[in-house]
Amino acid sequence: MSETIECQATRRGRTWVVRLPEHGVYGYGRTLKAVAKNTEQGLALVGVTAEVVIIPATPELEKLRSIDDARAAALSEAVAALALRRTALRDIALATGESARRVKLLLAELAKHSEPPADTR
Repeated sequence: MSETIECQATRRGRTWVVRLPEHGVYGYGRTLKAVAKNTEQGLALVGVTAEVVIIPATPELEKLRSIDDARAAALSEAVAALALRRTALRDIALATGESARRVKLLLAELAKHSEPPADTR
């Protein structure tokens, strides 16, 4: 499949429902796997060959995603602050409850984003 289409699935009773009005397709299924397959079949009927990526959407899942995002931001801030105080990597890991590998990845990501732009003179 050449194309990937992300779509939100919402609950209607015991069924997951997907709407893709831009393609005129409506998919449904009792499981997320079933709704993805049904939606891919619906797309095929209108001549669209694509892999469907289902994003389940409920108020509770949205709340969970926002909490996850807030935690990730707070973790990055804590790691950056501890690193500025020259805290050892293993101590940062113990203090944050993350693995040393995860802390190392966060530090690398923070360093990549804080590098000054190259001088183009």
